[in-house]
Amino acid sequence: MKNWLQYARESWDHTGKQRHSFAITPKKGQRSVWDFPRPPKIEKVNKSVLVSHKGIVVAETVIALAVLETASPPTYYIPQVDVDMSKLIKIQNKSSMCEWKGTAVYFALKTIKDQPIAWSYPKPFAGFEKVKDHLAFYPQHLECYVGGERVQAQVGAFYAGWITSNLVGPFKGEKVSEHW
Repeated sequence: MKNWLQYARESWDHTGKQRHSFAITPKKGQRSVWDFPRPPKIEKVNKSVLVSHKGIVVAETVIALAVLETASPPTYYIPQVDVDMSKLIKIQNKSSMCEWKGTAVYFALKTIKDQPIAWSYPKPFAGFEKVKDHLAFYPQHLECYVGGERVQAQVGAFYAGWITSNLVGPFKGEKVSEHW
């Protein structure tokens, strides 16, 4: 019998190799999340990335990374050196497992301690070492910007993709995605 990790990695039908008929065809200057690969890939972001809460900057960088994975908007990872860690607190006894990136730890704002707003992978799996010492943020709970554009949050409490105007879906988490 396959172990959990192997099963999770092999059980996904959509791999970005073929765009499905229900996917929106991108126009010039747009990208389809259905062209993003699985396993995910890490891409350098050539725009400014800003995260704030009620107008107070939590993180700001020009050297972010984006993780691109089939059916989901990118998740942006900001180097910890560009995060104001004095505004965050690590949430004890909360973690999750990603079959590609490893075990995540979570952070909350010191002012809202019961709401996870960020996570990181202190010991990422092989192939995802670049996200070590980076934090990703939930745009559902913050104001997040890429290149000055305010992003929309991916639907769902679990997902944390950042939707920008150059992306087309449909996106995992939307009502039509139950069968993916």
